[in-house]
Amino acid sequence: MARPPKKLVSSPGEPQPQGAGGAAFNPGLTAAATQRRSGGPSPVAAGRSTGLGLDSEGVRRSMVERLRAAGPFDARVLEAMAAVPRHLFVDAALVTQAYEDTSLPIGHGQTISKPSVVARMIGVLMDGVSARSGGHLGRVLEVGTGCGYQAALLCRLSRHVVSIERIRGLHEKARELVSPLRMNDLRLVYGDGMLGHPPNAPYDSIIAAACGADVPATWLDQLAIGGRLISPVLDAANKQRLVVIDRLESAGFQRTEYEAVQFVPLKSGAV
Repeated sequence: MARPPKKLVSSPGEPQPQGAGGAAFNPGLTAAATQRRSGGPSPVAAGRSTGLGLDSEGVRRSMVERLRAAGPFDARVLEAMAAVPRHLFVDAALVTQAYEDTSLPIGHGQTISKPSVVARMIGVLMDGVSARSGGHLGRVLEVGTGCGYQAALLCRLSRHVVSIERIRGLHEKARELVSPLRMNDLRLVYGDGMLGHPPNAPYDSIIAAACGADVPATWLDQLAIGGRLISPVLDAANKQRLVVIDRLESAGFQRTEYEAVQFVPLKSGAV
């Protein structure tokens, strides 16, 4: 059971225009582009089919341009999405849908999130105090590795990423899929995401891909001063909403609620 933080200032999120797939966009997100990190991923992982032309940078650029037209996403996030081959993280039977704005099953009752939702959540993280100051997400904790796609994106926007997954089959799948991309700043951990990962705390950015009744106190304890956390949380009507928590040096924790979303449930324990 999560305990509430001792100091919590709540404020409503700004009204958000609706965009592709029902995901709302934050007009306050920065549009400043930054140069991509060197040593990026190879375009195609060994053993995966490339016969459909999905390994082409042009295919990824088309997805990015559709997102750009739909709403003001952070340009740095879009550049990362243009670089990471999403089709490598999708099952072969669904690979032709890899660059559509849709969530897709990845096994074990889990899904890879819609590109617009991924771009939205990471973009909100990029607007946190530490991220604005440093120009990157710093040290990141991702709860819910899934197939590893979002972790690969986060690596291009941060200094170091710890991604934790409670389902062993998905953890092993993600390790296999990210391995050819040679992301030295990514650490994949098998364990209970509700506990976070204290050995690498504190984190400048925390992002969760599963919805719980509230934000676990362990995550708040591991959030650095100036850091930002984003997670889906159930509201009073038992509906999922995005919640952002900033840890401010002077005011403790500030909580802001954003638009409705739909994620898999947050569960404890490793299986």
